[in-house]
Order: sequence, then C-alpha cells, then structure tokens
Amino acid sequence: MSPYEQLLHLAFTAPNDVRYYLTPTARQAHDQLRTAPPAQRPFRFEQVRLGLAMSLLKLVSELGDHDASRQVLDLLHRALNEARSPEDIDRIVSRDAKLFDRMYENLYVNEEGEELLNLFGRTLDADAPELLEEVAQEGVDLARTLDFSRDEDEE
Repeated sequence: MSPYEQLLHLAFTAPNDVRYYLTPTARQAHDQLRTAPPAQRPFRFEQVRLGLAMSLLKLVSELGDHDASRQVLDLLHRALNEARSPEDIDRIVSRDAKLFDRMYENLYVNEEGEELLNLFGRTLDADAPELLEEVAQEGVDLARTLDFSRDEDEE
C-alpha cells in the first residue's frame, strides 16, 4: 500500500467517514496517477493532491475539533469527486476560497497540528509526484504518533 493510501486509512477511520470520504476516486487516485497517459497526468496529480490534503485536514480537525478545517475538507472532497479537469478543480475551490481564510483565522493548534498544517502547505506547493509522495510518507509517520485523546482528557 502506498503512503498515500496508508494516510487515507489512518485519517479516515470512523465507518461514516470511510463511506463518505474514501470514495473510489479518492482510493484509486494514486494508482491512476502512476498509470495515466501523459495527457491525463496533470489532472491525476491534482486528484492525489486533493486526497492528500483531505487526509491532513481530517487529522487537524480531529486534533482540535475544528469546524473550519472540516469545511475545507468537505470542499476538497467535493472537488475531488466532481471535477473532471484541473480547471474544474480550480473553479470548485475558487468559488469557496474564503473557507481557507476562515480556517486560518483564530486557529489554535498544538505542535502536532502545526506539523500537519505545514504538511498541508507543502501539499499545496508540491509540483511533482515525488514531492507528494514525500509529504504522504511524512504524514503517515506523523499520523501514527498523534494523540487524539489529549483534548478528551482535559475536559
């Protein structure tokens, strides 16, 4: 299983999340990028980027029960499943770009959350499949160490 697929499964564990977010498009994005003909590679690359970004935001939202990151997560999910081209992705995301601003406003995260947001930023900046693969592996390594019980213990 690729780091991309591992991260999807580490981020989306609840049965309802698995059914909703781990669509065939999300699960198959990495394999489809590897086998895509040259004309389809830019779109398949963007699909992997969206799946990776969704996974990282899901982990952020679980760490801090952060509604704004869940809204961006849902926007990325919609783009991943509805878009048929990179232009479609841009159109869908641009329409609700204000959600990204809202996500970063008054966002308190702990050190783990900051690491996840750093990986999220690197996902958005990546311009090659190898860079996404590197971020995915770092995300897997980090996800395996996250402590989601901290907030529950403090209440």
